[in-house]
Formats: sequence, C-alpha cells, structure tokens
Amino acid sequence: MNTYKNLQTDLEEGIYSIIISRPESLNALNVQTIAEIREAVQLVYDDKNIRAAIVTGAGEKAFVAGADIKEIAELNEVNARKFAENGQEVFSMIEECEKPIIAAVNGFALGGGCELAMACHLRIASANAKFGQPEVNLGVIPGYGGTQRLTNLVGKGKALELMMTGDMISAQVALRLGLVNQVVDSQEELKQSTTQLISKILVKAPLAIGMVINSVNAYYSPEENGYQTEANSFAHCTKTQDFKEGTTAFIEKRKPQFKGE
Repeated sequence: MNTYKNLQTDLEEGIYSIIISRPESLNALNVQTIAEIREAVQLVYDDKNIRAAIVTGAGEKAFVAGADIKEIAELNEVNARKFAENGQEVFSMIEECEKPIIAAVNGFALGGGCELAMACHLRIASANAKFGQPEVNLGVIPGYGGTQRLTNLVGKGKALELMMTGDMISAQVALRLGLVNQVVDSQEELKQSTTQLISKILVKAPLAIGMVINSVNAYYSPEENGYQTEANSFAHCTKTQDFKEGTTAFIEKRKPQFKGE
C-alpha cells in the first residue's frame, strides 16, 4: 500500500480504509490531501484485492472540517476555477467508482468535508456528527460539487436554505433530510456499523453492484438516458457468470457464491 502524508490507509478483508489525518486542522482538506485522496481512490479502482472502501476522519472531533482556509484566501479567479475543478474531478472519481465507497462521518463534516461525504455512495454518521456548507461566511460558495449533490440529496428548497444561511445541522436532522443513511449512537459503533453494511453488500454480485451505481448516477446525468443505461446494464448482467450462479443458486435453494465474473 502507498504511503501518504495526510492519509492513513489500511486493507482488511477486501475493505480499504482511507482516513483523513490532519489533526492540527481538524482534517481540513488542502491541495496535497486532495491529491492523496485521488491517488488512494485510483488504487480502489485498480487493485483487485480491494472490493470496497471506507472514508473517515482521524480522531473523534472531525470527519473533515472543511477546506484549508489559508489556501482559499490566496485564490484568484483563474486559479480558483482550477482549484474547484480539481476537487470536483477527485470527488467524481469517488461517485463513479463501481466498488462501494461509504463515508463513516465521525464528527464535523463541513464545507469540503460535507462535499466529500456526499460524493461517497452511502453515509453513516455518529450521533455527534455535524453537517453544513458554510462557504457563504467566507464570501464564496461550495466548489467541490456541493451545490449539485446537496440539492440531489435533500431537494432544492432545503439545499438553498442550508447553503444561503451556512447553518450546521445535526446527524439526526441529516438523517431526516436523507443526507445520511444511518446514525449510530457512538464513535465505537461507527466502524462496526459501516463494516457491517459493506459486508452485507459484498456478498452480492459485484458486477451487478457496479451497474446499480452506474444506473443511479445516470439519473442525474444530463448526458445520459437513465432508463437506457439501466436496460443496457440489465442486459449485460445476463452475460456474466454471476447471473448464472445467482439464478442457479435460487433454483437450487442455496446461497450464491459470486466471483465478480
């Protein structure tokens, strides 16, 4: 596994943990951290031993408390566009990965941290987690896809309210709005619940899981017909060994053993 300055990584039973670790700044995202996330996510794509990934923050206070304000303060119109596009590209890599990536939100998920969590396929939060897009307090707006993904997840009206007020919301409110999938009581339960959810997914057909991700993403893409993507993916599934195994196992009344083939 690669060595990083601002990430801790670990691979256990096919699950790759990506831990944002900048304790001096509540795990805030700087340019180097974004570059390291890109590298770690590319490994998820490329390494056949990795079947899923968890993204979380080091410590008990923060998932990612935002972007690095010192870097943002130095931006101008030209490099700010590149700054935003770079982050958008990395977070799109997460969103489009055909292996499940789950955010274990263990504290503050603000600004770029909320955007990172939203780029993941699913989100589980500990009860102390807080979410928000407070960029207007700095005179800017979310730049890593937050205006788009928050709107998709919670709807236009609530997304506008949260981004225009810069308000933080609790994990329970995030759950009610559909921003997170589950809330657990404690930090101790967070890793266990996240691993349990991934384990439940990993016994399913891997190629079908990837096609579910692609088809759902197509719903939000103006360049794709989601129904056609679904039909094409459904047809492609029938060519796989996993399809034969799944249907045969159902008929034989046994659990299928999928191999991703």
